[in-house]
Amino acid sequence: MPSNVTAPVTTAYAVAGMSCGHCSATLTRVIGELDGVTGVDVQHDTGRVTVTADAEPDDAAIAEVVDEAGYELTGRV
Repeated sequence: MPSNVTAPVTTAYAVAGMSCGHCSATLTRVIGELDGVTGVDVQHDTGRVTVTADAEPDDAAIAEVVDEAGYELTGRV
C-alpha cells in the first residue's frame, strides 16, 4: 500500500431520540453529506451510529448535523 494512502477510520457514536427507520434514513443522509464521510451505519434500536471516514471525523460537525436533524449525539461509544 502506498505511504500516502491512509486506512479509513471507523467511529461509533451514541445518538438519542431515534425510534424508527425514518430516523435511520435521515441520519444516514445528513451525516453522509459531510466531507470525508464514506459510510454511515445507523442502528436506531440501539442508538448507535457508526461513521466511516477518510480521516478522524469532526465530532463537532457530526454533532451539529445530528442536532439539526432533531436528535442528540451523546458521545462516542
